[in-house]
Amino acid sequence: MASFEFLSVSLSSFSLITLAEIGDKSQLVCMTVASRHRPWPVILGASTAFIILNTLAVLFGASIAAWLPERVIAGLVAVLFGAFAIHILLDQNDNSSEDVLEKPNHGIFLTTFLLILLAEFGDKTQIAVAGLASSIAPLPVWIGATIALISISILGVWAGRTILQRLKLKWLRRLLLAISPGRNPQPR
Repeated sequence: MASFEFLSVSLSSFSLITLAEIGDKSQLVCMTVASRHRPWPVILGASTAFIILNTLAVLFGASIAAWLPERVIAGLVAVLFGAFAIHILLDQNDNSSEDVLEKPNHGIFLTTFLLILLAEFGDKTQIAVAGLASSIAPLPVWIGATIALISISILGVWAGRTILQRLKLKWLRRLLLAISPGRNPQPR
């Protein structure tokens, strides 16, 4: 029964994080960087960043669970998700850059690692992982969430290697803006 529960929690975490992360900024970073560079340093940089971020989130969630009652934690997680959703709905600015600037003498592994680490720190998926780890077993949450984020990154690298090498990023952004509800394309 314990192995079934472990697998169930891992699959639930994997499903939740996968759905939350599809089309998110980390996947777009992987797509953009992989369209111009070899895929393995991009995959390894993103994977390393997600391993660190999920470890921090699980440790934070598990330590909070030791201090606060479960009802308080559930309420805090709900408020944080609600605030994040309202922020997304109200934010109409598209401040993303079309070009990923690469600094000389910096490896693509380090560039990808730092971009993902900084972009995803405190993101909705990290909050979700911390919230899950505060109420259910932390190890299967970490495993499911980490596999989900690495899988989405690999999907982004694949898309970057296939789609963005044939389609300019400018046209992909316009397509995404056109189909995104509540977003208006900004004139360039």
